[in-house]
This record gives sequence, structure tokens and C-alpha cells, in this order.
Amino acid sequence: MLVTILPNFRTMLAAVTAAVLIGLGPAKAADNFDLSPEQPGRVHAAKNDAAVAAIPKDFKFVTPGTFTVAVAPGGPPLATYATDARTVVGADPDYAYAVADALGLKLELVPVAWIDWPLGLTSGKYDAVISNVGVTEQRKEKFDFSTYRQGLHGFFVKTDSKVTSIKEPKDAAGLRFIVGAGTNQERILLKWSDEDVKAGLKPLELQYYDDDAASLLALQSGRADVIVQPHAQLVYIAARDKNIRRVGTLSAGWPDRSDVAITTRKGSGLANALTVATNGLIKDGTYARILDHWHLAEEALPASETNPPGLPKY
Repeated sequence: MLVTILPNFRTMLAAVTAAVLIGLGPAKAADNFDLSPEQPGRVHAAKNDAAVAAIPKDFKFVTPGTFTVAVAPGGPPLATYATDARTVVGADPDYAYAVADALGLKLELVPVAWIDWPLGLTSGKYDAVISNVGVTEQRKEKFDFSTYRQGLHGFFVKTDSKVTSIKEPKDAAGLRFIVGAGTNQERILLKWSDEDVKAGLKPLELQYYDDDAASLLALQSGRADVIVQPHAQLVYIAARDKNIRRVGTLSAGWPDRSDVAITTRKGSGLANALTVATNGLIKDGTYARILDHWHLAEEALPASETNPPGLPKY
């Protein structure tokens, strides 16, 4: 086998995990992330006349004068419930506010389950989805996209790890990676392992665990060398726990770039206006301030595009 898949050792470490969960659970928030409902540090944007002019004359918003946006509160820093357990806060909500400002509209955020956004969007319950949706060729058959962030996975290690940088397959040779089964990052790491073996290097070893707590415990206990997850999630965990650090990022579309985008109904005509709005936010610095506020500067795009190439069908 080119890749060794170790059995889950959650059962063997059940007692230890129970003790560690206190420090790894969601109740422990990162000190330098504001999850209050008030969001006093939220970045606001100026109205962008070019973006307003790009809205089709016949486009009808769900509520006149309001930009209605669906967001799935999957966890910080992208989108989560604030300390009041009602208000949705994070990088994606802040970006939605900035786009609404640019369009001269009020914002209404609609919290949804991730699985529900496609049907809700096509049925006209909201104008757009801003919720870390990656552009794929399959999704482009039903939706239009305006990109606003890079789709990145993160390579993170223990703070005292000897691993300093992972940029390409040879950097990963022989290392033990924690990765989610059936994920895009698993697919990429399997390709990396094949490349390393063909080059005469050691294969990657992939490990799978039940949840984040077990994964982080495996990393801290030395059973694994690297954890690979969506970059934003690990940025927050690193700030919260202060015992892991980033040694690299991986594009979701490796070897090509794969972007995250505002999602709208196919053919609605709104995508171009949203792309203009995003590029305006990039140009005037609002965009960078939002990403910096949520510690996601590595995910910045040089420019927004409408319906760029997406992940292929596999």
C-alpha cells in the first residue's frame, strides 16, 4: 500500500480524551476573536455606484431595499452563533454586511443548515448565499458565483514540532497526516503520496479519527505529525488552544487555485454586480480589513471573478 491507514484509537484513549475535552470544547473561545453579538469592530463599506448600476433593472430582491443572505453557522471564524446564542457573527457575515453596504442595501442574514442552502436559494427564499461555498463545475450548472476568498486547507503541527514548512509533495514524504475520510484534502494527499513514491520517497501515512477532539489529541500525543483541515477552522483552534501552528496551506483545487464564492441563482444576473462590489472592496482596502479582523489574510484574492473554473467532477 502506498498509504497506511491506521485504525482509530479513540476507544483506547477514551479516559484521556474525556479529560482533554474540557480544554478542547467549543465553550473555550479564542481570546483574540470577538464573538459578541454587538461586533463593535465590524468593518463597514461605502456605497459603490458602479456595483449598484450593475444590478439588473428587472432583478427583484426578496425584500425590496434589503440584501437577504443565507449563512450556515458552522463554526468560528467563518460563521458561528455569538455569545447570545442568537446572532450570527464571523468573517462571512461581516463580508455580507460589506457587500450590502456597497450595494446601498440593508442586510438580512438568514441562518440555515448547510444542506438546505441549495433548495432555499433556487426557491427564492434569499438573494444569495455567503457561507464558504466553493466553486465547482457541478454547482455551476445550477448557480452563479462571485469569488471572494481562496479555498484553502491548512497544514498545522504541534508548536514544538520539527516540521517547519509543507509546500509540495516532497515536504510531506513519510509524515503522518490526520485527514477527514472522503474529503477533498484526502484526495489530494493520496495524489501527493503517489508522487512521492514515484520519486523514490516515503509515502504519506493517513490517519482518521472520529472528531476534532480525538484528532487534536492524536497530534498532541505524538501519534501523528500534521493535521489537515479547512484553513479557517485551524486558525481559530490555534488561537484558542495555543498549542498548534501553521506550516503551510493547500489549495482545495491543487495544483490549481480553487475559490470560495458568493452564490446566486443561475441566470439571475446578480453575480456581476456582486463581483463589481467585491472588487471595489478589494480596491479600497475594506476587504483586507475584514480578513485581517478574522485572521484570514492568507485567504485573500487579488480580484473577484464571475463563474471562474471550479473543481472538476470526480
